[in-house]
Amino acid sequence: MIRLAAKEDAEQLFLLNKAFNGPQETSLEEVKKSLTGNQQEIVVVAEADGRIVGFICVQIKQSFCYSDPSAEITEVFVLKKHRRKKLASQMISFAEAYCAQYVSIHRITLLTGKENFQAQALYHSLGYRKEEEQLLSKYL
Repeated sequence: MIRLAAKEDAEQLFLLNKAFNGPQETSLEEVKKSLTGNQQEIVVVAEADGRIVGFICVQIKQSFCYSDPSAEITEVFVLKKHRRKKLASQMISFAEAYCAQYVSIHRITLLTGKENFQAQALYHSLGYRKEEEQLLSKYL
């Protein structure tokens, strides 16, 4: 089942994020706070056998420079034993439909690793295309 995350999902999401991003990335309290108070993020989960086995995070951005908000998929994770079951595709499609209907989003972007060919194939199959922009970052 694919659905929006609820505050009751915090503990399971915390554990999944720990498996995805490592143990020091965030705390259970931060996950709870984000699920209840972060209006710029949409979290979609995939359930199997009554447990959350995957999630995606979509960040909503609004700027005075543009009339419409935009969105970026920032995280996509499915537990290894539940991969290749189209859960990531279903979560992304759910998020796209939700964003179009409830947030008036007309464009979603995402970043993926240059060498992550499996993810790139998935995103291409869903209609995402490479753009000629370059990501730059700086640690502060």
